[in-house]
Parts: sequence; C-alpha cells; structure tokens
Amino acid sequence: MRALLPLLRTGWGCRAGTLVAARLPSVASAGLAPRRAMAAYRKEERGQPPSPGYRLFFKNEAGHYISPFHDIPLKVDSTQENGIPTKRARNDESENLFNMVVEVPRWTNAKMEIATQEPLNPIKQDIKDGKLRYVANIFPHKGYIWNYGALPQTWEDPHQKDKSTDCCGDDDPIDVCEIGSKVLSCGDIIRVKILGILALIDQEETDWKLIAINVNDPEASKFHDIDDVKKYKPGYLEATFNWFRMYKVPEGKPENQFAFNGEFKNKAFALEVIKSAHECWKALLMKKCDGGAINCMNVQVRDSPFQCTPEEARALVQSVPSSINKESNEEEQVWHFLGK
Repeated sequence: MRALLPLLRTGWGCRAGTLVAARLPSVASAGLAPRRAMAAYRKEERGQPPSPGYRLFFKNEAGHYISPFHDIPLKVDSTQENGIPTKRARNDESENLFNMVVEVPRWTNAKMEIATQEPLNPIKQDIKDGKLRYVANIFPHKGYIWNYGALPQTWEDPHQKDKSTDCCGDDDPIDVCEIGSKVLSCGDIIRVKILGILALIDQEETDWKLIAINVNDPEASKFHDIDDVKKYKPGYLEATFNWFRMYKVPEGKPENQFAFNGEFKNKAFALEVIKSAHECWKALLMKKCDGGAINCMNVQVRDSPFQCTPEEARALVQSVPSSINKESNEEEQVWHFLGK
C-alpha cells in the first residue's frame, strides 16, 4: 500500500531525463521514410509540472529538436519508393507496426496532450476555465485505464466528414489506448500493433479511439485483432467503452455517444481510418487544406512549406521559460460512484 501512495497523491505521470528507444526512419518527405536506424528520442522539460507553463519537448537521434506530431514517422520501418510500399514492406506484420507517442501513463489523471497549436507541438497539460485539467476517478478505476496517446503524422480533419460516422474530425491526431501490461511514461515513443477502433462522437465530431498493444509487451504475440482482446483480456473492452461513456459526467456533462452503437471495429477497419487520417495530415503539411490554428512547424518533412532549420527550432525551445514552479497545482484526488 505504501508503494501506491505517491501514485494516489498525484495525477501527473511524465518522467524527465530519459531516452526513448524506437526504430526511427528519417523523414524524407510527407509519407516517405526510406532509412532504417535504431535511434533514441530524448525528452527535455521546460518548466515544472504540474503548471500551465510546463512543456515537454523532443529531440531526435542527432540532438535536434523536433515535433512529435509531424517529425516522428507514423509507420515503423516502412519502406517506400515514390510513395508506393516495396514488396518487403507489404506483409501483414510490417503494415501493422506504428509509432505511438504516449501522452498519459496508465493510472494517472493529468490530461497531458500534444500541443497541436504551438510551434514544435510539445506535450503540455490541458487547461480548461483557467485550471489544469484532470480526468475524474470513476469507480472502480483510477485515472486513465490504459497508456493513452496518439499516432504521429495523423490528423482528423474538422472539415472532412467521415463516411462511416457522418461526422467531421476533431482536429487532433488519432488517439490510442495501449493495453499492454507495462505502465509507460509521458513522452515515451513506442511501437504498437493496431487491434481495433472505437468511434466516440464528441459534440458532433468523430473522435476515434484506437486499441493497440506495445509490440514489446510479453503477450503481444497473442494479439492480432480485436477478438483477441475479448479472448485474452476479458472485460477490458467493456471497461473501455464505459470509461469513455462516463468520464465527463462528473463535470456535469451528459454521457458520451458512439457510432455503430458502441461496437469496436476490427483491425482492418482501423487501418483504413489511420490511412485516411495520414492522408489528411499530408495535405495539412503541404498546405493543401485549411489547417486553422494547427501549428505545422517541423524540422524533417521535406518539401513542406512549414519546415524550419534545426537552428530555428533550437532558438524557439530556448525561448520557452524553464523556471521552477513553486506552487502546487495538483488536484485533490476523489472517487466518483455514479451508480451505473
């Protein structure tokens, strides 16, 4: 019990000063990732959590600051020629390996997210009504019940209506619920297998929730599609549906709604959603659509009109204050029994 006390006292889950290992193909263009290399992403904090000014920036293997939204490749070890996958990259396993940016570690409450409207898109804590945002503890859960994050190089276009949900996108990268056994850290970059997807409808916008598992999880070899989650982790999908259905109720909001009557769609369906969101991202980075307030500054996407130099990226990060926050902004931990 003593070991659980620090977790129960705080809703924040980032750890600084660590290296995040992942296979990183260099990004030659929006959708091309021709080179294979084992690389280490480095995380760098500015400010101190929990505070409105806290930011978590990323560096690549060369030590250059990058955007986790735009510069980290979507696919793991994808090999393409003129945008067309080579024969080596066409098998099922390689087609289902994606990079995931972890924003919120399991069992934590602080709503950390990629700052899509800021240059280089660092991770920050969301703010609502002038206060740092935390998700409520709804019995029997503590905070987020998976490692939660996003797929880089994806974008749910708010001006494009999804044919299957009849709603436009939510203006964010696609969210991911990673169901492996390990509690990860904020800012980790991991490789995941996609298993399925849930279509949350939030204020008449499509907010896709991918179900995935870390490829390094001890049980990853058992999981190939959504039915495997039902088989090997019984009750997890039901808990996931109920979590998304109820998590805003403690704020005085109604239950969330879902497309397909809350049915989880399979891997094949999910991969098509990812493909569409990646195409929307490419159009965004090439200035072929209205990106609104999205900040498309990047370091590695060749031919993008938003590309900047590593020197410009470094100057930007160095301009962000790194002062220590002396005041505590942690939220008091309470439980909500909703009786449903």
